[in-house]
Amino acid sequence: MRTATVAAGLVTALAALTACSGGGGDKTSSPTSSAAAASTSPSPSGSGAVTGASDKLQGSWITTSGGKIVALVVTGKKAGLFVTGRKAWCQGTAGKETGTQMIHLTCPDGNKDRVSGRVDSVDGKGMTVSWSGGTGKETYTKAEGGKLPSVLPTKQGR
Repeated sequence: MRTATVAAGLVTALAALTACSGGGGDKTSSPTSSAAAASTSPSPSGSGAVTGASDKLQGSWITTSGGKIVALVVTGKKAGLFVTGRKAWCQGTAGKETGTQMIHLTCPDGNKDRVSGRVDSVDGKGMTVSWSGGTGKETYTKAEGGKLPSVLPTKQGR
């Protein structure tokens, strides 16, 4: 029950983040979230220019790993990741690089579990990402309208 409550709060926060980071017409206002600042950050891998992420990649994605909820949000070329139990958001870019959808993140706490991820598959309901670092492959479920998916994927072992 506690996990469901934490997850519901997390999805609500992510939905607000997604709505706030959409970019408005006022060019003088500052970003409303730390994830919005990620658009000016260079790709951590230095692998080149990231073009826009596909429409299928856009949105809030949820999985579980090691008993923790992992939330990934993609808005435009920006990406943000939050893991329950960690104090810092990871942020970076998402988009196409040499024909492949990639996600590059930098975490202020120095965590390297999810630095660069190749999107193996994505559709309206799920996404699979192969991460460099200690995480490996993860399957995410799309969170729609600030609501948790009915079933959260879990990562089996490491």
